[in-house]
Amino acid sequence: MPGVETIVKEYEHFIETKSFACIAAKAALARQQVKCMVVPHMACPSDNHAIIDFLYSFIDNYRSSEELYHSAAIIFQQPSSLNEALFEDLLWQKLQSLSDIDSQHFGYDKRVDMNPSAPEFSFSLKEEAFFIIGLHPASSRPARQFKYPALVFNPHLQFEQLRETNKYQSIKYAVRKRDIAYSGSVNPMLTDFGEASEVYQYSGRKYDEQWQCPLKIKHEQV
Repeated sequence: MPGVETIVKEYEHFIETKSFACIAAKAALARQQVKCMVVPHMACPSDNHAIIDFLYSFIDNYRSSEELYHSAAIIFQQPSSLNEALFEDLLWQKLQSLSDIDSQHFGYDKRVDMNPSAPEFSFSLKEEAFFIIGLHPASSRPARQFKYPALVFNPHLQFEQLRETNKYQSIKYAVRKRDIAYSGSVNPMLTDFGEASEVYQYSGRKYDEQWQCPLKIKHEQV
């Protein structure tokens, strides 16, 4: 198994490749604002508190920065063999565990909805909302086929700041154009915040109308 530094370099190279669609991630990497943590196994709960500590530290640094384009990636060395269904299960298990720990210490970000079925939902840690991207080698979306399973945490506020500065539409257009060129189509689950819950976009899997998000938010209602 490659070492931590090698895996981080592989992730950075994954972002740098011409075919990678997200230009915001490229901007974050160019500014040295992509932070990575490598964890042994996605299914193992023993690293959950360490992951929380890493993300809390990321949040503190992000909040103290005046720069745009910050991203945090949790990269898992295992499982090395998985399909979309297994990755999806592990993704929701991990997010549930992180959310449960967070609910013991913090409230939910008041700028977003805490109901996973709501169009304004966003995942919250330390009262900071995140849009999450799942990556893994078996993804049906070629742009998400990274060598290792990974969860990428992107601060939700950044998207609102891009809207306020009229940069969001041009970035969205560029990302979708790149995705079509690389994958042959735009992700059918792709919607803007407020149109449909973003949980449909986290795993990269295509859902039907009967699917219900298994995430149960346990933070106190404010």
